[in-house]
Amino acid sequence: MSAIRNRWLGLAAVIVLLDQLVVPARSQGIIIDRRPTIPIGGSFEIREVNIDGRISDQVAEVQVSQTFHNPGSFQLEAEFLFPLPEEGAIQNFMLMVDGRELPGRLLPKDEARRIYEEIVRTKRDPALLEYMGRGLFRTSVFPIPPGADRKVTMRYTQVCKRDRDVIEFAYPLSTQKFTAKPIQRPVVRVAIRSREAIKSVYSPSDDASIDRQGDHEVRVSFERRDILPSNDFRLFYTLADGALGASVLSYRPNESEDGYFLLLASPEVKAADTKPLPKTVIFVLDRSGSMAGKKIEQARNALKTVLNNLRDEDLFNIVVYDDRVETFKAELERYSSARRDEAERFVDNIREGGSTNIDSALKTALEMIPDSSRPSYILFLTDGLPTAGETGELAIADHCRRANSRRARVFCFGVGYDVNARLLDRLSGGNSGTSEYVKPDDNIETHVGRFYSKMTSPVLTDPHVELAGIDINRTYPRDIPDLFDGGQIVWAGRYRQAGRTSIRIAGKVGGERRSFEFPAELAGAYKGTRHEFVERLWAVRRVGDLIDQIDLHGQNRELTDELVALSGKYGILTPYTSFLADERVLLHTVNANVDRAQLSLESLSETTGNFAVGQRRAKQELKQAARAPSAGFQESELAAEAQGGGAGFRFGEGQTTRGASAAGRGEAMAKAATGRQGFGGGMGGIASSAGASMMSRLQPTQRAQAGEPVGSKVRQIGAKTFYWKNNRWIDSSVTPEEDAKGTKVIQLSDQYFELARSQKAEYNQYLSQAEPVTVKLDGKVYHVDPAPKEPAQ
Repeated sequence: MSAIRNRWLGLAAVIVLLDQLVVPARSQGIIIDRRPTIPIGGSFEIREVNIDGRISDQVAEVQVSQTFHNPGSFQLEAEFLFPLPEEGAIQNFMLMVDGRELPGRLLPKDEARRIYEEIVRTKRDPALLEYMGRGLFRTSVFPIPPGADRKVTMRYTQVCKRDRDVIEFAYPLSTQKFTAKPIQRPVVRVAIRSREAIKSVYSPSDDASIDRQGDHEVRVSFERRDILPSNDFRLFYTLADGALGASVLSYRPNESEDGYFLLLASPEVKAADTKPLPKTVIFVLDRSGSMAGKKIEQARNALKTVLNNLRDEDLFNIVVYDDRVETFKAELERYSSARRDEAERFVDNIREGGSTNIDSALKTALEMIPDSSRPSYILFLTDGLPTAGETGELAIADHCRRANSRRARVFCFGVGYDVNARLLDRLSGGNSGTSEYVKPDDNIETHVGRFYSKMTSPVLTDPHVELAGIDINRTYPRDIPDLFDGGQIVWAGRYRQAGRTSIRIAGKVGGERRSFEFPAELAGAYKGTRHEFVERLWAVRRVGDLIDQIDLHGQNRELTDELVALSGKYGILTPYTSFLADERVLLHTVNANVDRAQLSLESLSETTGNFAVGQRRAKQELKQAARAPSAGFQESELAAEAQGGGAGFRFGEGQTTRGASAAGRGEAMAKAATGRQGFGGGMGGIASSAGASMMSRLQPTQRAQAGEPVGSKVRQIGAKTFYWKNNRWIDSSVTPEEDAKGTKVIQLSDQYFELARSQKAEYNQYLSQAEPVTVKLDGKVYHVDPAPKEPAQ
């Protein structure tokens, strides 16, 4: 049974965020071998890519170094192409090969289109077609001898696109997919300087490191190993003077649907000598017998980490519990170095033993908080089930909510797999906090320290946001978190009316209620897909919220309907909707698919064990997503923990889970999945799946033989999601009726190139796939099939 559960947990890992966002490819250096029979990809390798950008008051100076390697036994007659970005004019373009400047020229769109077409026709490879509609920098031909490297360096200047107080920098990494092997070491560094104060810094594509040097300078960086990037690096930063800055990014797919917005709000960078606002922190620590050994030692160290990061004027206390509850002091203590030393001696004397009285421990902590005049935080840590006092899950959660009349935020840390994960989610979710789960082999101190480091200095507490005169709905997170020094609010939702509005943010600064107002504009329909990631990010958070509601309140047909619809539309494969990737499952058989999901959702009845904890950890990742995932090839840490497990559900002939126990259903589902490929890869942004883009070029039968995961039967291209069904990629928005009336187009035919010229440039990425594709463009469906192979010479 444990092996089956581990396999299922690997499937649950599919929904943990993948730190990637697939957006339309724009530009990146490409090598074309001018020998007529050599394909675009496969003739070279990229050993290293270094991207250094310096942005000063909206003007970006970029230097890119790429090391190309010729792995073949013949000389590569290389021509370097650089498809230009859509936005902004590139100036001062210079290209050097091994330190020697190489002649080249910038070509306008019309001439560039002719060259793109020529290469696509002669190479019989449609991949380059996606750049039609853009300009081009083209060099003369230079040789790369067999086995040799050539270092190509580009330098150029570009004005970054600005929309009100939001500036975007993008560097298109996605064409690195033309390389024959993963890039060994891609590095991106961007330094931003601005005369106006920099507030929010946000990357929708990567989990980049952000180092603030003050209000006017920021350094952003990331480095990966052995990857094939499938997305561009994108970075947004906002400008605003004053104590707080807020901006909105928005996208509306069409007039008949709501639009989607993403609010970014950040405080000014405080000077080192600025006095922080005081807060209240109470650490509630499980000292039951199960905490013996390394766990109690790590918990003590975690508690000391919190103590050492408190500030003067902060109030604090420590509650330890087994079947009895003990406190450091009878009341809250004002922090000082002397009090810290005394508290550390108390921590050193914590000894494990006894059972677990969660109910009394939480009530004791919450009753210490005298009022709501200052922000209050409960850090609650447990490694087990409630076994003393009140043990009922619903009763404990209700008692906690009732005792929390002063609106403290409760943050839960579940250690190991013996916790009641659903109870922890009830406690945190019902008290404006979050849950975090620490695996048995993880360090408790690291988890608690990393979490607490983000909340040392509150700037704005109990925040409330509204958009003046605009109806907004389904905003996430439901409870907007407090804003801390060095942090930012990332809040997504939907809106009805487009146009100009103002953002009003109210909250407590110290004990005082204050409000801030900022101008904004919400996009109308047909404004392009530049911010389409906002819709996808909203969908991820909505899916997490739906699973949370079903988990905490039980199944509801309406919620399940929406969960299946969102999963299908956006390719967000949760453990409960992974069957959508099965080639035999029709996307538009709504009732059958909802029935399948309802069966899968019954596994949420399990509340303890690695299976149960894995589900809640994955759910929390969705709810707290900072960026949208791509339809993925990667697994998460959960799948690695599950020892490479993970299989899609198969509901086939004679297979049913109806009427079985929860444990039996889990086993039946896993058995039904036997023989399916797992969800493979690794977590951590574009580093996660070294072979993803290479795999995407193979037919699914070839990919399966190569060990590719079932998750790769879902692909996100631009703003659309595609599923592999009936030996072709099917646009998720295409109904069976529309599919039957589609127009057939053969790649490389005159009709094909005419279609590419007549559509928006951003649509060409749908026409440039190596496999059959069914896609809807401006309401019309096309069946795009690869050109017949030429007979062998």
